[in-house]
Amino acid sequence: MKKPRPKQKRPTAKTKAKQGRVLVVTSGKGGVGKTTSTAALGAALAQAGQKVVVVDFDVGLRNLDLVMGAERRVAFDLINVIKGDAKLAQALIRDKRLDTLALLPASQSRDKDSLTEEGVARVISELREQFDWIICDSPAGIENGATLAMRHADVAVVVVNPEVSSIRDADRIIGMLDSKTLKAEKGQRLDKHLLLTRYDPTRARRGEIMKVEDVLEILSIPLLGIVPESREVLRSSNVGAPVTLGSPGSAPAQAYLDAARRLKGGNSAIAASGDKPHLFHRLFTRRAA
Repeated sequence: MKKPRPKQKRPTAKTKAKQGRVLVVTSGKGGVGKTTSTAALGAALAQAGQKVVVVDFDVGLRNLDLVMGAERRVAFDLINVIKGDAKLAQALIRDKRLDTLALLPASQSRDKDSLTEEGVARVISELREQFDWIICDSPAGIENGATLAMRHADVAVVVVNPEVSSIRDADRIIGMLDSKTLKAEKGQRLDKHLLLTRYDPTRARRGEIMKVEDVLEILSIPLLGIVPESREVLRSSNVGAPVTLGSPGSAPAQAYLDAARRLKGGNSAIAASGDKPHLFHRLFTRRAA
């Protein structure tokens, strides 16, 4: 007599494939370093063995492909995938330097109204199944592109310069992250981190730019990293390489590599050239009240 075959267990949440995390790199003000930070963080996470895709949501401008050195390889873009003119696999551009890094470029010939909530949701869902990290490069401001870039975020990196106008606009973006994302609508917490770029401790001591502790006092979100002012960032961008690849021994590259480690759960002191490490350790470990 044959023994009855054991019943197959239905898949549970524990047995389902792990879904990738969506990270939005955002700010209120343009020109603070969102695109260079997206490329650098993406490359840093890929260098650490993570499968990463960087997605350009700045429809109509499209600069992320330049920073990634892939401008001549763009055949299809995000809008083509959303409209059904191309499959996701056709639009993804694999990085030549890192096997685990890819780019989904924006369109230069369409406007931001071409982005639809349903289309973005479908693309993000597909990307979650293929990558550990989906890093969305948000356009500046509060328009449709910016709202859709943050819509599905699990974590946000708010990029600011140590200037009053940048801080003020970032404060508004933080409010949007807490109200217009899917996590916010579900009553869930969206992890937010502050990335301070183009920081010069000497100028801060002279009062020409804001000090780190003043920025944190205003925005009240955890500090992810401090990227010092350096020509290496621009030089790397001009040759089509994230700074962690184009100038790996530079201070900005180290800042982004450290920030990527913190995104993965690491906890280390944050320091900027010319400042006391113990001060920045206290700043990093601060949390919003």
